[in-house]
Amino acid sequence: MAKTWVLDTETKGTGAEMVPLEKVLRKSGSDAVPGFAFPELREPPRASAEAPAPRKFRVIDVMSRRALADEVDARGAVRALESVRSVVDVTVHVWEPVGERWRRLTFEETTLLWEYRGRLEPATG
Repeated sequence: MAKTWVLDTETKGTGAEMVPLEKVLRKSGSDAVPGFAFPELREPPRASAEAPAPRKFRVIDVMSRRALADEVDARGAVRALESVRSVVDVTVHVWEPVGERWRRLTFEETTLLWEYRGRLEPATG
């Protein structure tokens, strides 16, 4: 039976050489790098079945320091902003459950809420 010869290109700078196919097949199984191992495969963590609670907002008038809306959802915050003349007339805070504190929204975040003014459907009930 005739041997099958293949061109082995895995040489180190000396060029390729013709070798028997069995030698190439034997060599490919021992390509492991010493000290290297793939991490053990694990199942991804399961997502919790319950949906996260809606965010709570607080809208405060800058001049009077009076709360225009307290512990309302995003729609309630936008509705409170509809009665305000300018975005700089209020500060908006969001409840952060992880730190259990109110975080003041940045101007950019407040502007995002501000842009929804007049776009909500009328409140029912």
